[in-house]
Amino acid sequence: MDLQTLWFAAVAVLWTGFLLLEGFDFGVAALLPVLGRKPADRHLMLRSIGPLWDGNEVWLITAVGAVFAAFPGWYATWLPALYLPFVLVLFGLIIRAVAFEWRHSHHTEAWDATWTRIITAGSLIAALGIGAALGATTLGLPIDADGTRVGGAFAGLSWSALLGALAVLGFSLVHGALFLALKVDGDVRLRARAFALRWSPVAALPLLAWAGITHLRYGTPVTGVLWLVAALAVVVAWTRIRLDREGAAFAAWAVLLVASAATIFGAAYPVVVPSTVDVAFDVTVADASVSDYTLMIMTWAAGVGLPVVLGYQTWTYWVFRKRLTTEPVQEEPTEVVPA
Repeated sequence: MDLQTLWFAAVAVLWTGFLLLEGFDFGVAALLPVLGRKPADRHLMLRSIGPLWDGNEVWLITAVGAVFAAFPGWYATWLPALYLPFVLVLFGLIIRAVAFEWRHSHHTEAWDATWTRIITAGSLIAALGIGAALGATTLGLPIDADGTRVGGAFAGLSWSALLGALAVLGFSLVHGALFLALKVDGDVRLRARAFALRWSPVAALPLLAWAGITHLRYGTPVTGVLWLVAALAVVVAWTRIRLDREGAAFAAWAVLLVASAATIFGAAYPVVVPSTVDVAFDVTVADASVSDYTLMIMTWAAGVGLPVVLGYQTWTYWVFRKRLTTEPVQEEPTEVVPA
Protein backbone atom coordinates (compact mmCIF):
# COMPACT_ATOMS: atom_id res chain seq x y z
CA MET A 1 0.00 0.00 0.00
CA ASP A 2 1.46 3.38 -1.02
CA LEU A 3 1.47 6.31 1.39
CA GLN A 4 -1.28 8.19 -0.42
CA THR A 5 -3.63 5.23 -0.05
CA LEU A 6 -2.56 4.76 3.55
CA TRP A 7 -3.43 8.34 4.43
CA PHE A 8 -6.71 8.20 2.55
CA ALA A 9 -7.57 5.16 4.68
CA ALA A 10 -6.42 7.05 7.79
CA VAL A 11 -8.74 9.97 6.98
CA ALA A 12 -11.61 7.52 6.48
CA VAL A 13 -10.87 5.89 9.85
CA LEU A 14 -10.70 9.26 11.60
CA TRP A 15 -14.05 10.40 10.21
CA THR A 16 -15.61 7.06 11.09
CA GLY A 17 -14.17 7.22 14.59
CA PHE A 18 -15.50 10.73 15.06
CA LEU A 19 -19.03 9.80 13.98
CA LEU A 20 -18.91 6.63 16.06
CA LEU A 21 -17.90 8.42 19.27
CA GLU A 22 -19.39 11.86 18.85
CA GLY A 23 -22.50 10.30 17.33
CA PHE A 24 -23.84 9.10 20.66
CA ASP A 25 -22.99 12.49 22.21
CA PHE A 26 -25.06 14.20 19.55
CA GLY A 27 -27.81 11.63 19.98
CA VAL A 28 -28.04 11.89 23.75
CA ALA A 29 -28.14 15.69 23.59
CA ALA A 30 -30.73 15.70 20.82
CA LEU A 31 -32.93 13.30 22.81
CA LEU A 32 -32.94 15.42 25.97
CA PRO A 33 -36.43 16.87 25.33
CA VAL A 34 -37.74 13.46 24.20
CA LEU A 35 -36.42 11.09 26.87
CA GLY A 36 -35.70 13.57 29.67
CA ARG A 37 -39.18 14.22 31.01
CA LYS A 38 -37.98 15.46 34.40
CA PRO A 39 -34.99 17.60 35.40
CA ALA A 40 -33.47 14.57 37.15
CA ASP A 41 -33.75 12.56 33.92
CA ARG A 42 -32.06 15.26 31.87
CA HIS A 43 -29.33 15.60 34.45
CA LEU A 44 -28.73 11.86 34.29
CA MET A 45 -28.52 11.94 30.51
CA LEU A 46 -25.97 14.75 30.56
CA ARG A 47 -23.96 12.95 33.25
CA SER A 48 -23.67 9.96 30.90
CA ILE A 49 -21.72 12.00 28.32
CA GLY A 50 -20.21 14.61 30.65
CA PRO A 51 -16.72 13.07 30.90
CA LEU A 52 -16.61 12.07 27.23
CA TRP A 53 -18.02 14.68 24.86
CA ASP A 54 -15.05 17.05 24.71
CA GLY A 55 -12.55 14.23 24.21
CA ASN A 56 -14.65 12.84 21.36
CA GLU A 57 -14.45 16.17 19.53
CA VAL A 58 -10.69 15.69 19.22
CA TRP A 59 -11.46 13.18 16.48
CA LEU A 60 -13.04 15.94 14.39
CA ILE A 61 -10.01 18.19 14.79
CA THR A 62 -7.71 15.30 13.89
CA ALA A 63 -9.79 14.31 10.86
CA VAL A 64 -9.87 17.83 9.42
CA GLY A 65 -6.19 18.29 10.31
CA ALA A 66 -5.26 15.07 8.50
CA VAL A 67 -7.11 16.24 5.37
CA PHE A 68 -5.30 19.59 5.54
CA ALA A 69 -1.85 18.07 6.10
CA ALA A 70 -1.99 15.06 3.78
CA PHE A 71 -4.34 16.30 1.05
CA PRO A 72 -4.23 20.12 0.85
CA GLY A 73 -5.88 20.02 -2.57
CA TRP A 74 -8.84 18.19 -1.04
CA TYR A 75 -9.02 20.69 1.81
CA ALA A 76 -8.73 23.70 -0.53
CA THR A 77 -11.61 22.45 -2.69
CA TRP A 78 -13.78 21.06 0.08
CA LEU A 79 -14.05 23.90 2.59
CA PRO A 80 -14.75 26.84 0.23
CA ALA A 81 -17.33 24.76 -1.65
CA LEU A 82 -19.13 23.90 1.59
CA TYR A 83 -18.55 27.08 3.55
CA LEU A 84 -22.12 27.30 4.88
CA PRO A 85 -22.32 23.76 6.34
CA PHE A 86 -18.95 24.17 8.04
CA VAL A 87 -19.97 27.51 9.54
CA LEU A 88 -23.06 25.79 10.92
CA VAL A 89 -20.91 23.00 12.36
CA LEU A 90 -18.63 25.48 14.13
CA PHE A 91 -21.60 27.49 15.41
CA GLY A 92 -23.28 24.35 16.75
CA LEU A 93 -20.14 23.06 18.45
CA ILE A 94 -19.36 26.44 20.01
CA ILE A 95 -22.79 27.06 21.53
CA ARG A 96 -22.91 23.43 22.65
CA ALA A 97 -19.58 23.68 24.47
CA VAL A 98 -20.56 26.98 26.11
CA ALA A 99 -23.88 25.49 27.22
CA PHE A 100 -22.21 22.44 28.76
CA GLU A 101 -19.99 24.68 30.87
CA TRP A 102 -22.49 27.40 31.81
CA ARG A 103 -25.30 25.03 32.71
CA HIS A 104 -23.55 24.21 35.97
CA SER A 105 -22.68 27.78 36.93
CA HIS A 106 -26.12 28.60 38.34
CA HIS A 107 -28.74 26.27 39.78
CA THR A 108 -32.28 27.31 38.97
CA GLU A 109 -34.85 25.44 36.93
CA ALA A 110 -35.12 28.19 34.29
CA TRP A 111 -31.34 28.43 33.94
CA ASP A 112 -30.90 24.66 33.53
CA ALA A 113 -33.77 24.46 31.03
CA THR A 114 -32.35 27.27 28.88
CA TRP A 115 -28.87 25.82 28.58
CA THR A 116 -30.21 22.31 28.11
CA ARG A 117 -32.17 23.54 25.08
CA ILE A 118 -29.01 25.17 23.73
CA ILE A 119 -27.10 21.88 24.15
CA THR A 120 -29.81 20.14 22.15
CA ALA A 121 -29.89 22.83 19.45
CA GLY A 122 -26.11 22.92 19.12
CA SER A 123 -25.91 19.15 18.80
CA LEU A 124 -28.62 19.04 16.14
CA ILE A 125 -27.01 21.85 14.13
CA ALA A 126 -23.55 20.25 14.30
CA ALA A 127 -24.81 16.78 13.34
CA LEU A 128 -26.80 18.11 10.39
CA GLY A 129 -23.92 20.29 9.20
CA ILE A 130 -21.35 17.49 9.34
CA GLY A 131 -23.68 15.13 7.54
CA ALA A 132 -24.42 17.70 4.83
CA ALA A 133 -20.71 18.36 4.27
CA LEU A 134 -19.78 14.68 4.06
CA GLY A 135 -22.79 13.73 1.95
CA ALA A 136 -22.16 16.47 -0.61
CA THR A 137 -18.44 15.66 -0.71
CA THR A 138 -18.78 11.95 -1.38
CA LEU A 139 -21.68 12.20 -3.87
CA GLY A 140 -20.46 15.23 -5.78
CA LEU A 141 -19.96 18.99 -5.70
CA PRO A 142 -20.37 21.53 -8.54
CA ILE A 143 -16.67 22.28 -9.06
CA ASP A 144 -14.85 23.33 -12.21
CA ALA A 145 -11.39 22.48 -13.54
CA ASP A 146 -9.75 24.78 -10.97
CA GLY A 147 -11.55 23.10 -8.06
CA THR A 148 -13.75 26.16 -7.58
CA ARG A 149 -17.43 25.85 -6.76
CA VAL A 150 -19.74 26.79 -9.63
CA GLY A 151 -22.92 28.62 -8.67
CA GLY A 152 -23.98 30.69 -5.69
CA ALA A 153 -23.48 30.25 -1.96
CA PHE A 154 -26.11 27.50 -1.81
CA ALA A 155 -24.88 25.54 -4.83
CA GLY A 156 -23.30 22.85 -2.63
CA LEU A 157 -26.53 22.25 -0.70
CA SER A 158 -28.00 19.60 -2.97
CA TRP A 159 -30.05 16.46 -2.37
CA SER A 160 -26.80 14.66 -1.48
CA ALA A 161 -26.17 17.15 1.33
CA LEU A 162 -29.71 16.59 2.62
CA LEU A 163 -29.23 12.81 2.47
CA GLY A 164 -25.96 13.03 4.39
CA ALA A 165 -27.52 15.31 7.00
CA LEU A 166 -30.43 12.92 7.57
CA ALA A 167 -28.05 9.95 7.65
CA VAL A 168 -25.83 11.38 10.38
CA LEU A 169 -28.80 12.66 12.38
CA GLY A 170 -30.70 9.36 12.14
CA PHE A 171 -27.67 7.31 13.08
CA SER A 172 -26.84 9.61 16.00
CA LEU A 173 -30.35 9.55 17.48
CA VAL A 174 -30.50 5.75 17.71
CA HIS A 175 -26.82 5.55 18.67
CA GLY A 176 -27.49 7.94 21.54
CA ALA A 177 -30.57 5.99 22.63
CA LEU A 178 -28.62 2.72 22.65
CA PHE A 179 -25.80 4.38 24.57
CA LEU A 180 -28.29 5.54 27.20
CA ALA A 181 -29.85 2.06 27.40
CA LEU A 182 -26.36 0.72 28.01
CA LYS A 183 -25.16 3.47 30.34
CA VAL A 184 -28.05 4.55 32.61
CA ASP A 185 -30.75 2.88 34.66
CA GLY A 186 -34.36 3.58 35.53
CA ASP A 187 -37.07 5.16 33.39
CA VAL A 188 -34.60 6.81 31.01
CA ARG A 189 -33.14 3.42 30.16
CA LEU A 190 -36.57 1.99 29.37
CA ARG A 191 -37.59 4.98 27.25
CA ALA A 192 -34.26 4.92 25.38
CA ARG A 193 -34.64 1.24 24.61
CA ALA A 194 -38.20 1.77 23.38
CA PHE A 195 -37.08 4.68 21.18
CA ALA A 196 -34.31 2.61 19.61
CA LEU A 197 -36.63 -0.34 19.00
CA ARG A 198 -39.23 1.86 17.31
CA TRP A 199 -37.01 4.10 15.21
CA SER A 200 -33.85 2.12 14.36
CA PRO A 201 -35.19 0.65 11.07
CA VAL A 202 -36.28 4.10 9.87
CA ALA A 203 -33.17 5.91 11.12
CA ALA A 204 -30.88 3.51 9.25
CA LEU A 205 -32.49 4.14 5.85
CA PRO A 206 -30.70 7.42 4.91
CA LEU A 207 -27.29 5.98 5.83
CA LEU A 208 -27.94 2.79 3.87
CA ALA A 209 -29.21 4.86 0.93
CA TRP A 210 -26.09 7.06 1.01
CA ALA A 211 -23.79 4.04 1.05
CA GLY A 212 -25.89 2.22 -1.56
CA ILE A 213 -25.89 5.12 -4.02
CA THR A 214 -22.14 5.56 -3.65
CA HIS A 215 -21.62 1.84 -4.28
CA LEU A 216 -23.87 1.84 -7.37
CA ARG A 217 -22.01 4.81 -8.82
CA TYR A 218 -18.39 3.90 -8.14
CA GLY A 219 -18.28 0.60 -6.26
CA THR A 220 -16.83 -2.88 -6.63
CA PRO A 221 -18.04 -6.30 -5.48
CA VAL A 222 -16.17 -5.74 -2.21
CA THR A 223 -18.09 -2.57 -1.42
CA GLY A 224 -21.28 -4.41 -2.30
CA VAL A 225 -20.50 -7.01 0.36
CA LEU A 226 -19.75 -4.23 2.85
CA TRP A 227 -23.15 -2.67 2.13
CA LEU A 228 -24.85 -6.01 2.81
CA VAL A 229 -22.97 -6.20 6.12
CA ALA A 230 -24.32 -2.75 7.01
CA ALA A 231 -27.88 -3.78 6.16
CA LEU A 232 -27.53 -7.00 8.16
CA ALA A 233 -26.22 -4.99 11.14
CA VAL A 234 -29.51 -3.08 11.30
CA VAL A 235 -31.45 -6.34 11.54
CA VAL A 236 -29.10 -7.68 14.23
CA ALA A 237 -29.32 -4.44 16.22
CA TRP A 238 -33.12 -4.44 16.11
CA THR A 239 -33.39 -8.07 17.21
CA ARG A 240 -30.89 -7.52 20.03
CA ILE A 241 -32.91 -4.55 21.27
CA ARG A 242 -36.03 -6.72 21.38
CA LEU A 243 -34.13 -9.23 23.52
CA ASP A 244 -32.96 -6.46 25.91
CA ARG A 245 -29.33 -7.04 24.99
CA GLU A 246 -28.19 -3.44 24.94
CA GLY A 247 -24.47 -4.16 24.53
CA ALA A 248 -24.96 -6.37 21.48
CA ALA A 249 -27.40 -3.86 19.97
CA PHE A 250 -24.96 -0.99 20.49
CA ALA A 251 -22.16 -3.00 18.87
CA ALA A 252 -24.33 -3.97 15.90
CA TRP A 253 -25.40 -0.37 15.38
CA ALA A 254 -21.73 0.62 15.39
CA VAL A 255 -21.10 -2.02 12.70
CA LEU A 256 -23.75 -0.28 10.60
CA LEU A 257 -21.67 2.91 10.62
CA VAL A 258 -18.30 1.21 10.10
CA ALA A 259 -19.55 -0.92 7.19
CA SER A 260 -21.39 2.03 5.60
CA ALA A 261 -18.33 4.28 5.90
CA ALA A 262 -16.12 1.55 4.42
CA THR A 263 -18.59 1.24 1.53
CA ILE A 264 -18.63 5.00 0.90
CA PHE A 265 -14.89 5.64 1.14
CA GLY A 266 -13.97 2.36 -0.54
CA ALA A 267 -16.27 2.98 -3.50
CA ALA A 268 -15.18 6.61 -3.91
CA TYR A 269 -11.41 5.89 -3.88
CA PRO A 270 -9.30 7.32 -5.51
CA VAL A 271 -11.66 10.28 -5.96
CA VAL A 272 -11.89 12.54 -2.90
CA VAL A 273 -14.19 15.22 -4.36
CA PRO A 274 -16.27 14.16 -7.36
CA SER A 275 -17.47 16.95 -9.66
CA THR A 276 -21.09 17.12 -10.77
CA VAL A 277 -20.05 19.42 -13.62
CA ASP A 278 -17.68 17.03 -15.43
CA VAL A 279 -15.91 13.85 -14.30
CA ALA A 280 -12.72 15.30 -15.75
CA PHE A 281 -12.82 17.85 -12.91
CA ASP A 282 -12.83 15.20 -10.14
CA VAL A 283 -10.22 15.75 -7.44
CA THR A 284 -8.30 12.51 -6.85
CA VAL A 285 -5.91 11.34 -4.16
CA ALA A 286 -2.97 11.88 -6.50
CA ASP A 287 -4.11 15.41 -7.39
CA ALA A 288 -4.66 16.49 -3.78
CA SER A 289 -1.75 14.83 -1.98
CA VAL A 290 1.47 16.32 -0.65
CA SER A 291 4.83 14.72 -1.48
CA ASP A 292 5.71 11.19 -0.38
CA TYR A 293 8.48 12.60 1.81
CA THR A 294 5.97 14.71 3.76
CA LEU A 295 3.61 11.75 4.06
CA MET A 296 6.48 9.64 5.42
CA ILE A 297 7.24 12.21 8.13
CA MET A 298 3.54 12.37 9.02
CA THR A 299 3.37 8.59 9.22
CA TRP A 300 6.22 8.42 11.72
CA ALA A 301 4.70 11.23 13.79
CA ALA A 302 1.30 9.53 13.81
CA GLY A 303 2.90 6.23 14.76
CA VAL A 304 4.35 7.86 17.88
CA GLY A 305 1.43 10.06 18.93
CA LEU A 306 -1.61 7.99 17.98
CA PRO A 307 -1.08 5.13 20.46
CA VAL A 308 -0.80 7.66 23.30
CA VAL A 309 -4.07 9.36 22.35
CA LEU A 310 -5.89 6.05 21.87
CA GLY A 311 -4.55 4.74 25.17
CA TYR A 312 -5.68 7.81 27.06
CA GLN A 313 -9.16 7.77 25.54
CA THR A 314 -9.54 4.04 26.18
CA TRP A 315 -8.57 4.62 29.81
CA THR A 316 -11.17 7.40 30.07
CA TYR A 317 -13.94 5.12 28.84
CA TRP A 318 -12.80 2.38 31.21
CA VAL A 319 -12.84 4.69 34.23
CA PHE A 320 -16.38 5.90 33.47
CA ARG A 321 -17.75 2.53 32.35
CA LYS A 322 -20.23 1.97 35.21
CA ARG A 323 -23.97 2.35 34.77
CA LEU A 324 -25.46 5.56 36.21
CA THR A 325 -28.63 5.96 38.25
CA THR A 326 -30.72 8.91 39.37
CA GLU A 327 -30.00 8.11 43.01
CA PRO A 328 -28.14 10.93 44.76
CA VAL A 329 -24.49 10.36 45.48
CA GLN A 330 -23.85 9.78 49.16
CA GLU A 331 -20.95 11.88 50.30
CA GLU A 332 -18.79 10.69 53.13
CA PRO A 333 -18.76 12.98 56.17
CA THR A 334 -15.78 15.23 56.38
CA GLU A 335 -13.96 15.35 59.68
CA VAL A 336 -13.18 18.85 60.88
CA VAL A 337 -9.77 19.05 62.50
CA PRO A 338 -9.45 21.81 65.14
CA ALA A 339 -6.84 24.44 64.41
